[in-house]
Amino acid sequence: MAEVVVTGSRVQRAGYEAPTPLTVLGTEDIQAAAPANVADFVNTLPSITGSQTASTSSGSLSYGLAGISAMNLRALGAGRTLVLLDGQRSVASSATGLVDTNTFPESLVKRVEVVTGGASSQYGSDAVGGVVNFILDKEYSGVKGSVEYGQSSTYGGPNRKLTLTAGTPFAEGKGHVLFSGEVFSQNILTNVNPTWNQNGRHIMNNPDTSDGAPYYYVGNHIGVRTYTPGGLITSGNLAGTYFGNGGTINQLDYGASTGSGLWMQGGDWEYTGSSIAGTNSLQPSEHRQNVFGRVSYYVLPETEVFAQASYARYKGESYYIRGPMTATIQSDNAYLPSDIASAMSSSSFSMGLGMADFDASGTHNGRSVQRYVVGGDGKFDIFKKSFTWNAYYQKGVANTDEHETPTYNKTNLAYAIDSIVDDNGDIVCRDETARAAGCVPFNPFGVGVSSQESRDYIIGDPRRTQQFNQDVASVSFNTNDIEGWAGPISVAFGGEWRVESMDGDVSKYFLDTVGQWKYGNYVVSKGSYNVKEAFVETVVPIMKGMDFDGAYRRTNYSVSGGVNTWKLGLTYAPIDDIKFRASRSRDIRAPNLSELYSAGTALTNSVNFYNSATDTTDNYTYYQKLTGSKDISPEVANASGFGVVLQPRWVPDLAFSIDYYQVKLKGVIDYLTASQIAQYCGYNNQYCDQMHWANDVVGSTLDEIDLYYQNLNKMISRGVDFEGSYRVHMGDWISGAGNLDLRAMATHYITNTTDDGTTAINEAGANGGSTPDWLYRLTATYKQAGWIYNVTARGVSKGHIDNSYIQCSSGCSSDTASGYYTINDNHVPSWWIFNASLTRSFALASGEGQVFVAVNNLLGRDPPVIGNLGYENSPGYLQTNRTLYDVMGRTWRMGVRFSF
Repeated sequence: MAEVVVTGSRVQRAGYEAPTPLTVLGTEDIQAAAPANVADFVNTLPSITGSQTASTSSGSLSYGLAGISAMNLRALGAGRTLVLLDGQRSVASSATGLVDTNTFPESLVKRVEVVTGGASSQYGSDAVGGVVNFILDKEYSGVKGSVEYGQSSTYGGPNRKLTLTAGTPFAEGKGHVLFSGEVFSQNILTNVNPTWNQNGRHIMNNPDTSDGAPYYYVGNHIGVRTYTPGGLITSGNLAGTYFGNGGTINQLDYGASTGSGLWMQGGDWEYTGSSIAGTNSLQPSEHRQNVFGRVSYYVLPETEVFAQASYARYKGESYYIRGPMTATIQSDNAYLPSDIASAMSSSSFSMGLGMADFDASGTHNGRSVQRYVVGGDGKFDIFKKSFTWNAYYQKGVANTDEHETPTYNKTNLAYAIDSIVDDNGDIVCRDETARAAGCVPFNPFGVGVSSQESRDYIIGDPRRTQQFNQDVASVSFNTNDIEGWAGPISVAFGGEWRVESMDGDVSKYFLDTVGQWKYGNYVVSKGSYNVKEAFVETVVPIMKGMDFDGAYRRTNYSVSGGVNTWKLGLTYAPIDDIKFRASRSRDIRAPNLSELYSAGTALTNSVNFYNSATDTTDNYTYYQKLTGSKDISPEVANASGFGVVLQPRWVPDLAFSIDYYQVKLKGVIDYLTASQIAQYCGYNNQYCDQMHWANDVVGSTLDEIDLYYQNLNKMISRGVDFEGSYRVHMGDWISGAGNLDLRAMATHYITNTTDDGTTAINEAGANGGSTPDWLYRLTATYKQAGWIYNVTARGVSKGHIDNSYIQCSSGCSSDTASGYYTINDNHVPSWWIFNASLTRSFALASGEGQVFVAVNNLLGRDPPVIGNLGYENSPGYLQTNRTLYDVMGRTWRMGVRFSF
C-alpha cells in the first residue's frame, strides 16, 4: 500500500497514521472508471452523498446554480465541504460559495484525497464535513492526451472529450514548465420521459377520508386535477370542463377521486399533466474548455518559486419545467366560447393552464473562472533545526452569465388573458394602461389556439451577470526536527489572509419586473468581507505506538467577528497489526456572500396550504423572497470520531478500517422553506405573518412568502465508515497470472437530523433524501500483461420514502401536529448496479497507448420509483431520487489514451 500525505493536516503523515480517516482515489482508479468528469466519479464514494451535479441542478434557476458540480460530504451541505486544489482554496462560482470542480484541470489530477472529518483548525471555514483535495501532478514530464466518446444506450445524448498535457524540465532540471488543456461537450436530453417514470406514481392526500385511514396515499395512476394542457375550469358550476386541441370542449374524468386538492387517481390522470411530463431535462448540455499552465524554477538548491494560471469556461443548457399557472376568466372574455359563457352561473371562474403553447423554462448559463497563483517553497535551517516553508498569493475571478430560456411574465399573461371586444369589434386587452403599453390579447382556451404575437408579449428571458473575486495570501512553516521524549515532534504554523467579494448587474427592465416572472426573478447583490487567520499544529509522540495531534486556529471575520477552532487527536498502536484512533474538533462555517448580502433572491413556485377556517387543503402559486442578513454568525460544529485500523502482518496486503463519526452543528444558517411556512402556519401563528394574502384574506390569492436567513437550526449527523482493501497475488497459485485488487467502502448513516425548533425528524434511512441507511461501493480490478479488467458494484439499501411518514393501512392516528403523517406505503427497495471497464495497453512509437471501453449500469437497471408529495409541476420530474440513483440506464464510454 502506497503512503500518501494527509490532506486535512499541514503536518505530513501517512494516511493510516492520522487520527482522521482518509480515502484516496488515484489515477488508476479514475482511468478504470473512465468518467466524463472526475467529480461524477468522486461522488460515487459512500461518504459523499447529496452532491449537486450539472444533471441535478436544473431547478436552481433564480439562484443561478444550474450547471455547477459541488461536493457534499455526509449530506451536511455542499457549503460545509471544503474543496481544495493542491491544498489551496479556489474561487467560488456562486454567491452561495460553491466551488465548481469542473473548473479544475482534470487531466493533471493524479489523485483525489477525501478527509472525512472536521478540518477547520487546519484549513479554515467550511471544513465541517471534511475536505476534498484534488492533487495535481506538478512534476509531470512528457506528452499525454486522450480522445473519448460516450452516450446512453437507451436515450442517446452523446458526449465527447479531448485532453492534452505536456510538461518538460529546463535549465538542467532547475525549472519545469507544464501545460494542460481539455475540451468537453455533451448534448442535451429533454422532453424525455423514461418508461419507468410513466406510471404516475405520486403521493396524494388520501381520497379515503374514513376514520383510521392513512393521511397520505401513494400509488400509481395519480395525476394533477387543477389544470390541463389547454386549460381546465376549476371553480363554479362548470368545474371539470377543459379545452383540448384547437379549443375543443371536453369534460374531465376525475376517476375515483373525491373532494378537492391537487391530485386525483385514475380517470384522465395521464392527460392532465401531459404538457409537463418529461420537460425536466434528463441530461443537460455542457460545453467546457479548461486551460492550465505552470512554470517553476529553483532559484536556490532548496528554494523553488512558481507561477501558474488557469482559465475555465462553461456554457450549458437545461430545462426545469413547463410551469403551469392559474387565471381568472371573466364571462365577457373575448375568446370564451359562447356556450360556455351562457352556461356560467357567476361572472367569472378560475382556470388552471398547463401552458402547452409555451416552451419549458430553463437556463442557458455561462461561466468563466480565472485563477492565478504565484508562490514558492523551500527549506532552511535555524537554531540547528530544519524547516520547510510554503507561501503563495492567489487571485481568483469568476464571471457568470445567468440567462433564462424564455419564461412567461405573470403580470403580462394576466393582462393578455383578460381580453374583451371593444366598441370597434376588435379583441383587445381589458386594462387600458396595459393596452397602451403594447398588450396583445392571448387566447387561453385550448392547445394551438394562441398567436405568436401574444406569446411574444408574454415571454421574456431574464438575465443577470455576476462577478466573484477571491484574494488569498498564505504562508506556513513546518518542522519535524524537534526532539521529544518519545520521538521527533512535528510542528506547523502560519497565517492566511483572504478577501471575498461579489457584484452584479441586471437590466433595468428586469429589475423593474422582479416578482412578475415565473422563473428568473434576478436581483443584484453586492458585498464583501475579509478574513485574517493564524494557526498552529503539532504531532507529539507520547510513547511508543501513541501519538497526539493538536491544532488551533484563530480567525477574524470582518463581518461576524472572531472565532476559535481546534482539533485534538490520538492514535495508539499497541502492536503493529492494529491501530486505534480518535479525534475531537471544533469547526465552523462562516456565512457566505449570499447569506450576508442577498438583496432578495426571488422565485415562483406553488405550495399546499391547509385552511383551518374552511377545512380544505389547496395549492397556491406564490412569489418567494429570500433576504440575507449581516447579523448572522458562523455555524459552530463539535465533531468527534473514533475508529480502528487493521493491517495484519500475516496478511501483508490487507488493510481494513472502521470509523464512527458524530457531528453536532449549532446555529445552522438556514431558512424555513415556503412549504414549511405553509405547513407550520397550520399550528403556529407566528409563521403565518410571513404569508401575505391579497387584501389580507387567507385563502384568497397568495401574493408572497417572505423568507429570512437566520442562525436557525441544530443539526446532528452520526454514522460509521468502513473501508477495506486487499491485493491477491494470483501468480503465487497460477503461473503467469496477474494481481487482483479488491476494495470495499460503505457508510452506515445512523442519524441525520435537523432541528428547526418545531420538528426534528431523523432522515437517516430515508431514501427520498440524501442519507439512506447504507451506501456501498465495491471494486475488483485485475491486471495482467497489459490488460486491466475492472468491475464496480454500487448499492443503496432499502429504506423509507420519508421518516416523517408512518406506514399503516387502518387504525391510523389522525394527529399530524407533530410533523408525522401516516401513509399506506413508505417502503423503498434496495438497489444495486454494476459498472465494468476493459483497458488494453499497447506500445505506441516511443511511448504507450491505451484503448478502453467502460459501461455504467451494465445490466440497465431502472431506479426505484419513489414518488413525491409534490407541487403543481411534479409531473415534470422523475419520480426518483437523482442524487442516489442512476437514471440514464446503460451508458458507455470508449476512448484512446496516449503518452510519450
